[in-house]
Amino acid sequence: MTNSLISNALIDIASATKRFQLVGMLGWQDVRQRYRRSSLGAFWLTVSMGVMIASIGLVFGQIFNTPMQEYLPFLAIGIVLWGFMSSIVSEGCVAFTSAEAIIKQLNIPLFVHVLRCFWRNTIVLAHNIVIVPIVFLIVGKSLTLSMLLVVPGFLLLAINMLWISLVLGVLSTRFRDITQIIVNATQVIFYLTPIMWAPSLLPARHAAYLLSFNPVYHLLEITRGPLLGNVPSSQSWIFAAVMAVIGWAVAVMVFNRYMRRIPYWL
Repeated sequence: MTNSLISNALIDIASATKRFQLVGMLGWQDVRQRYRRSSLGAFWLTVSMGVMIASIGLVFGQIFNTPMQEYLPFLAIGIVLWGFMSSIVSEGCVAFTSAEAIIKQLNIPLFVHVLRCFWRNTIVLAHNIVIVPIVFLIVGKSLTLSMLLVVPGFLLLAINMLWISLVLGVLSTRFRDITQIIVNATQVIFYLTPIMWAPSLLPARHAAYLLSFNPVYHLLEITRGPLLGNVPSSQSWIFAAVMAVIGWAVAVMVFNRYMRRIPYWL
């Protein structure tokens, strides 16, 4: 019976990945609907994020007494990636509830709605990522071969973001308060993660638990590190890989058990 349920969940996930055209259409529609009749469209987010990065960089660069050539690229990449990750987490909580009409009327794989959330945020990321090369040009940062490691790093980040969205989507459909808990938790995690501040600023006694056991730090490091010209530590790669394996195992089990109840919870 358990194997049958696992097969049903995996079939749903596999079927959803084959509906990439549907996922792409729904994701584009979400972005276009959000910025309909706007001259800049999704680039409004890029402009606002660019202004925020410049403001934070000028202020906190002086506070931390860090050279702008080092701090501004670090901050820009961190803010852009954090925006991507936090949006997927918060929107993943409502991946199923926001698609209530579709789920009740159409017989399509439920995982499509998780992929839809991921895709629209990837589109927004593609708009915001243009800030990074602009910052590189301003500070005169050169390109290195280690930047190619951002490809496997981003793939590993995406794999983790998908299972997190799936788990939160299922649980938040049943318990609606989880969405608010996650929104508040992400605000706390933002300050506990080296996004505005560099890891080197931490005392050695605090670095052990604020960095080593912080999953967001490791997910950031395997994508931000290569873009900064650094090779991420093996600890970050292993942590992210183990997190993906264990996370997907948990996600499949949760999805197995509750996927048939989601339409009734809606």
